[in-house]
Amino acid sequence: MNAIASALARSRFLRSDIDYHLLRAAMVIIFAWFGYDKWFTAEIEGLLPIITNGPLISWTIPTLGIRGTSIFLGTSEWTYGTLLLLGFWNKKLGVIGALGSTATFIATLTVMPFVPDAWLGDAGGFPAMTINTAFLLKDLVLLSVSLYLLKQDLARVLHVEPAR
Repeated sequence: MNAIASALARSRFLRSDIDYHLLRAAMVIIFAWFGYDKWFTAEIEGLLPIITNGPLISWTIPTLGIRGTSIFLGTSEWTYGTLLLLGFWNKKLGVIGALGSTATFIATLTVMPFVPDAWLGDAGGFPAMTINTAFLLKDLVLLSVSLYLLKQDLARVLHVEPAR
């Protein structure tokens, strides 16, 4: 293990920003793809149990309707994805994209305690997840990536070394 660690330490791998660039690219792809799905009312109808029980997003269906919610969520996700993409060249736009991304995943994670059929009763309930919970759990990683990108972009905008 020491030999592997030493070889990696001598390589450019640890001195490069490959993690930062790969995470940014992954977030752009995720927002493009998930945002695309949101343009279809069938996607929103499938997400109704999640959306209608979210303390920060439940207002969308009564206020905007299914089609309006579809447009709102699709536009939001494509906007944040575009800002994250532009963040490759303009860190200030990257900060705005990362802020929007962070807000998105905070909003979706707040749904977890309220989602119907979140835990598998046949398996004894919590922590045995149903697909609804598993679908939302990925947002914990996406929130972490959003915060990482926000921290990195802020450091680059402010010309300071990010804390490790």
